Amino acid sequence: MKPVVYTGTTISHSDAQKILDADYRPPVRRHDIRRLLITPPEIIGIIDGVFFDSAAVAHREIIEALKSGIIVIGGGSMGALRAYELESYGMIGVGKVFEMYRKGIIESDDEVAVTFDAESNEALSIPLVNIRMTVEAAKDAGILNSGQAIAIIETAQKLFYPDRNYQNIIIESIKSGTILDNEKKKILDFIKINEVDIKRQDAIKVLEKIKNFDKI
Repeated sequence: MKPVVYTGTTISHSDAQKILDADYRPPVRRHDIRRLLITPPEIIGIIDGVFFDSAAVAHREIIEALKSGIIVIGGGSMGALRAYELESYGMIGVGKVFEMYRKGIIESDDEVAVTFDAESNEALSIPLVNIRMTVEAAKDAGILNSGQAIAIIETAQKLFYPDRNYQNIIIESIKSGTILDNEKKKILDFIKINEVDIKRQDAIKVLEKIKNFDKI
């Protein structure tokens, strides 16, 4: 049986299929994995999952899968959060976001949450963890100073997660005096070319990890 992978928002099913031949399903919800245990695969990959608008996948059902001998690999988004929380039960975490949770650099599920189109699963907002990495890149490039970088992240944190996009963040940062209005274009131009999508990078690592397991 093919590995079952829950994604579609962090990476599209069509792009993921180019990396790994798997049974791709939409972002995981409560009871999805429990239903999967009726005819279980050898490997489950969790990248995306719902957070606030529907019941999130329960820790208990992932633990049930692990206890039944299924390999469960997570990273990128909900997968990174659950892998951090369930590492002691045997769930395998992959990627930078997982390591950030593990090291206490980030803590909230709000860091990876996005709103997405129910039909296409396409993300409609920017996850805070991606914003952190992109702002850090702008600081390293000299586009922002350290004080501006810290303040912009704080501004992003205050926004409700569906409202997080770079346009809104920069507008709010101008209002607060963090940046000047004449700096707006320079910053947005940098982001357009150099935006860091750490969640997608980690999603690819999850697929590659599953691919390597599948060869054993």
